[in-house]
Amino acid sequence: MHLAANFALAVSLALGGASAPAPAQTTWIGPMPAAQTVEQYVREYFADTPIMIEIARCESRFKQFDSDGSIHRGVVNDLDLGVMQVNEFYHGKTADKLGLDLYSIQGNVAYAKYLYEKEGAQPWISSSPCWSKSKVAKDLALNKVK
Repeated sequence: MHLAANFALAVSLALGGASAPAPAQTTWIGPMPAAQTVEQYVREYFADTPIMIEIARCESRFKQFDSDGSIHRGVVNDLDLGVMQVNEFYHGKTADKLGLDLYSIQGNVAYAKYLYEKEGAQPWISSSPCWSKSKVAKDLALNKVK
């Protein structure tokens, strides 16, 4: 009998219960599936705005955090934060007013979406030599995608 079933039986008997123990579980459930990756999260979040997926790939290689657990920061400007490399100096106060935490992936991508809706891809123009070569960017230029 499984350890859990033995424990349940012992507790039941100790508390005076005389009911028969529940049948032991025979189906293996296994470990929980692996957590969603940052890339998967970004791809799902920006499914309707594929250029933002390309921007995330170019800006951070889909990294929200570094291997030591700290927020991923820009190489050229260490005030650029997270997967979308939103600049804390220029956008921190607005993000706070909107209730968005640039240090969390949820807040980082939500602010990037807000910024994209206001200004298009212009805030990420410095990485355009990377993302402008993508098929998505070329289709965007031809007004085929958002």
